[in-house]
Amino acid sequence: MRVLCAFPEAMPSSNSRPPACLAPVALFLALLLHLSLSSQAGDRRPLPVDRAPGLKEKTLILLDVSTKNPVRTVNENFLSLQLDPSIIHDGWLDFLSSKRLVTLARGLSPAFLRFGGKRTDFLQFQNLRNPAKSRGGPGPDYYLKNYEDDIVRSDVALDKQKGCKIAQHPDVMLELQREKAAQMHLVLLKEQFSNTYSNLVLTARSLDKLYNFADCSGLHLIFALNALRRNPNNSWNSSSALSLLKYSASKKYNISWELGNEPNNYRTMHGRAVNGSQLGKDYIQLKSLLQPIRIYSRASLYGPNIGRPRKNVITLLDGFMKVAGNTVDAVTWQHCYIDGRVVKVMDFLKTRLLDTLSDQIRKIQKVVNTYTPGKKIWLEGVVTTSAGGTNNLSDSYAAGFLWLNTLGMLANQGIDVVIRHSFFDHGYNHLVDQNFNPLPDYWLSLLYKRLIGPKVLAVHVAGLQRKPRPGRVLRDKLRIYAHCTNHHNHNYVRGSITLFIINLHRSRKKIKLAGTLRDKLVHQYLLQPYGQEGLKSKSVQLNGQPLVMVDDGTLPELKPRPLRAGRTLVIPPVTMGFYVVKNVNALACRYR
Repeated sequence: MRVLCAFPEAMPSSNSRPPACLAPVALFLALLLHLSLSSQAGDRRPLPVDRAPGLKEKTLILLDVSTKNPVRTVNENFLSLQLDPSIIHDGWLDFLSSKRLVTLARGLSPAFLRFGGKRTDFLQFQNLRNPAKSRGGPGPDYYLKNYEDDIVRSDVALDKQKGCKIAQHPDVMLELQREKAAQMHLVLLKEQFSNTYSNLVLTARSLDKLYNFADCSGLHLIFALNALRRNPNNSWNSSSALSLLKYSASKKYNISWELGNEPNNYRTMHGRAVNGSQLGKDYIQLKSLLQPIRIYSRASLYGPNIGRPRKNVITLLDGFMKVAGNTVDAVTWQHCYIDGRVVKVMDFLKTRLLDTLSDQIRKIQKVVNTYTPGKKIWLEGVVTTSAGGTNNLSDSYAAGFLWLNTLGMLANQGIDVVIRHSFFDHGYNHLVDQNFNPLPDYWLSLLYKRLIGPKVLAVHVAGLQRKPRPGRVLRDKLRIYAHCTNHHNHNYVRGSITLFIINLHRSRKKIKLAGTLRDKLVHQYLLQPYGQEGLKSKSVQLNGQPLVMVDDGTLPELKPRPLRAGRTLVIPPVTMGFYVVKNVNALACRYR
């Protein structure tokens, strides 16, 4: 603001009037004083949204979805689960028959259940029938003299059941098991940090319990066999695997198979490296073991379950695909976002972190398509934080932003299945805690399963585009994905569309549905933290109502909030939610 004024050379007398040009100056100074006083009085305004200087925020976003053809179609079991073999070590395998655990797992079916992890390659099968004598870890005197006897008695009771074997364990048994698991958790962490792992014995009884859990829960079991049993010439020693195959075939267990876990780490874990070419030969050997067994002659085989695609990992994958690319039904790999020892709650809101997965997908796809174009690719063992996760962070509401964005990004880029590590075990990356209570990522996964179908739709947005400037990367803090609504959900007719939206902005965003979505009824499923912990909360609310299991151990009804037709969607700051647009009659969604 410029004020032009010409003052007389001589000072005016006391009774003379001030120059007229001083009036706007006084007005300007008064305005500055008012603003200063308002600030000191505690003027509280929302934190500004990150934006390029000189650009005004677009408050209204127009959204449309292509409804004629899907851009991708993923597996019906797209969101699947994993159990780590450490549950043999800490004793939780004995409690997989719990009614509450089975109920929670059923909520996420249909899905694959991968039994694998870091201890896969230290797992040995023994056809022993007495679980009390074969169980490792502390003896019964460690907590109560009759602890293991109680487990044996519960096993006998389960044997007398027909069909699904479901148990109701006494509270005192569960409390004692938590004490044992807490002690064993320290042992498992020590092994993980030192890269020195003890052998695990999987008995026939344990395999029965594992399969019973998968079968009762509506999950298809994928068993990862030990690949570190090696002959002197470094070829795979299949004796233990063959024993397991024969036993599971005698029980007519419907299982798919893998061999090993993160073979790129074998040198550090065991002191013996296995290159991609040798691993490919091992898979061909496994395939030859399966073919003579009638029930497994056409069983699916997945692998090689490599780690993050760094240079040495890509080299291993290249060698494997050259030898055994046609042997596997899907190529598998793993991804971890954050080092669990340094994680902070705000890390889960960083768009740069959310986008790290995209580049890794392209690296894997490039190698796979070189040898077997069109081969399915799975992301197995995805975790938000490494080293078992971080308490009150990787098991909190905040971690859900990474998980939901992972689901949207993988489906959009053509990954066929994503397997979450883990459904239930030690650490803090799981979906269900050791009190058998569902954590925020479980409820997020349940909503995804109930509402999202396998067909992926293209999203068109207006009002967010900004011109990039040299040296500045523009990253989306508002992420929108669209799928056909799950056709198994009988609350919605075929042709409905489900959006899921992540808002990482510190301000609310308004979205106007346009084009084919204009003036349609919308059901909102808004997921927010519940309680005083905010983003660190382990409890969530759906449309303002806390989500908890019903007293009889069943899952609650997920009730939507109907929105008026044509109403603008208002997305609260730092939240995520699902929005079912009803009666769109989308051609891409009307047929399976």
